[in-house]
Amino acid sequence: KFSPVAYLEGIAVSEGFREKGIAKKLFEFCADWAKKKGCTEFGSDCLLTNEASYAFHMALGFKEIESFHFE
Repeated sequence: KFSPVAYLEGIAVSEGFREKGIAKKLFEFCADWAKKKGCTEFGSDCLLTNEASYAFHMALGFKEIESFHFE
């Protein structure tokens, strides 16, 4: 049996509004919505070369499960 999974496809905050906690609030809203819908897992992804996005995901508690490297 599979559990319902919510997936964060992307968060973008305009440059002038960054570093104000907006992305974290958006994530928290999405995670809360997913829980209310019965999701027991929450997934996301980012490019490994996008260091800011990777750090953001790690700060939110995401754990790296897989990574893909292409030449």
